[in-house]
Amino acid sequence: MKLVRYGAPGQERPGLIDAQGKLRDLSAHVGDIDAGALVRAGRARLAVIDQASLPEVAGTPRYGAPVAHTGKMICVGLNYSDHAAETGAAIPEQPILFMKATSAIMGPNDDVIIPKDSVKTDWEVELGVVIGDTARHVSAKDALKHVAGYLVVNDLSERAFQLEHGGQWTKGKGCDTFGPIGPWLLTADEVADPQDLALWLEVNGHRYQQSNTRNMIFGVAELVSYISRYMSLQPGDIISTGTPPGVGLGQKPPVYLRPGDVMELGIDGLGRQRQRTIAYDDAVSA
Repeated sequence: MKLVRYGAPGQERPGLIDAQGKLRDLSAHVGDIDAGALVRAGRARLAVIDQASLPEVAGTPRYGAPVAHTGKMICVGLNYSDHAAETGAAIPEQPILFMKATSAIMGPNDDVIIPKDSVKTDWEVELGVVIGDTARHVSAKDALKHVAGYLVVNDLSERAFQLEHGGQWTKGKGCDTFGPIGPWLLTADEVADPQDLALWLEVNGHRYQQSNTRNMIFGVAELVSYISRYMSLQPGDIISTGTPPGVGLGQKPPVYLRPGDVMELGIDGLGRQRQRTIAYDDAVSA
């Protein structure tokens, strides 16, 4: 299933995209795409619905973040060896983990705000893993049983905040609008192998990132298992699994986002995103 949330910000309704690409409303069957819908029993209830019987949604409404009420967004740093090389970092021996503020999460095509005083805002296409059933100390062998599905993440970063302002990476990762997700959550039963998904990103029509999740240092199952040793993973939590090479920081010379730029990115089967960047002052005055 391709599960979505659509409508104006703060007023999103649950829906799905059917086999013909039509948007259909799920409000009669579920209150939202949240923990109740994402656990195994919730997905099973949705899976048996006759999609053709659902009301078709007219027009082209906005898509919001396809997961509601995410408790935490855990990100993995330097999870592609060639990305580590382009940033001058050593290949990690264990997954590097950091948190992205859930207030950064937004819809896949919403405007991205360049933060106030930003000079190095950067892009990162990533595979997002959405937890279905609670995971605590799970083995890698059983880890994928706890996954509800997958989605596209743009793990935006402000490199000066991240690397030059002291402390951990959080300052450069949690800015408002720095977590576009979606357009849809593709349920795990429709993803044959999360380690064989092509992903890409373009800025102003130029392709900077092109890779495949097979190139991850730590795969999805290993990441779910590893993270569950340090914290419980709850329904609706999102793991952003790291970005391949081609980020702005790695260009010679570096290239960073400016107001008016357009990012387009996608992953096989998970859809594509498109964001326009706007200046902080313009966003505040809007």
